[in-house]
Amino acid sequence: MKKYGILLLLPLLMHCKSAEKISPRCYQGKLVLQGICMNYVIEAVNKDIDTSKVAVNWKNPNTEENFQHVFALASICTFPSNIKEGDSFTFKIINPPKENTCAQCLAYSPTPAQKLYIEICP
Repeated sequence: MKKYGILLLLPLLMHCKSAEKISPRCYQGKLVLQGICMNYVIEAVNKDIDTSKVAVNWKNPNTEENFQHVFALASICTFPSNIKEGDSFTFKIINPPKENTCAQCLAYSPTPAQKLYIEICP
């Protein structure tokens, strides 16, 4: 009888474990460069972000200014327009969308090679 009780609880326990993996962590970010045509550079303020996902040290070739733990914004279609250079916000890293539904102009503004798709946390 105990075996059946354990078997009934197993799917519930597995669901809780998988839900734990699904909920992504939110990080503190700051828009440090609001370049032309959504060429935005974001700093991960809390430095415990995976360093393989960000440029640990990046120098803007136009201004020679140095930045740490930054990345280029890849999710240009969904980034809120009310966030301006210097603003802080919380974000989570997401998978790339299946399709982009917005146009981006091709004017160049320097950004780090590392790009992340992010979503603003509530």
